[in-house]
Amino acid sequence: MQYLKDLVLRLILCFVPVSFFSFVFTSITIYGSYLFLTGFFDVVVKNNILLVNGFPFEIIEACVASVAYYLLWLLIFLTKDIKTTVRTKMVVYGFLFIFLMNVFRIWLLVLIAMKYSFQWFNIVHLAFWHFLTGAFVAFDWIYLVVHYKIEGVPVYSDINTLYNMG
Repeated sequence: MQYLKDLVLRLILCFVPVSFFSFVFTSITIYGSYLFLTGFFDVVVKNNILLVNGFPFEIIEACVASVAYYLLWLLIFLTKDIKTTVRTKMVVYGFLFIFLMNVFRIWLLVLIAMKYSFQWFNIVHLAFWHFLTGAFVAFDWIYLVVHYKIEGVPVYSDINTLYNMG
C-alpha cells in the first residue's frame, strides 16, 4: 500500500508545469550570468536583457533551459525506490549542474559574439541548442544514477512492479 501512495505522489509531482521551472530559473539564470560576465565585460541587466559592452543579449525561456530542468525532474520522479533524502539531493545537485553549465554556456556564447562575431555566435548557439543541451541532461542523469547507486529504471520499474502486483 505504501508503494502505491509513493507512486501516486511521484506522479502528481510530475505534473508540475514547465512554466514553473521557467519562473524559478529565469531571474537566477539572468543574474547568475550577469555575475559571471561582469568579471570579463561591462554588463547591465534590463529586464530579461543582458547589455554586454552595449550589445543586447535577450535571455528567453529557451535560454533558461526550463525543459532541461523539467526532463531531469521527470527522470528523478519517475524512478522508483529512491529515498526522499536521496531524491532531494538528486534534484538539488542535478539542478545545480544544469544551472552552472547553462551559465557557462551563456558566458561562452557572449564571449564568442564579443571576441569573434555574431555569425559564430549563431553557429555555436545552434549547436548547443540542438545537440549539447540533451547531452548535458543525459550526462547529469547518468552521473546521479551512478553516484547514488540508483537501480530503478524510469517508468519501466514501476510498470514492472504494478504488473507483478496484479
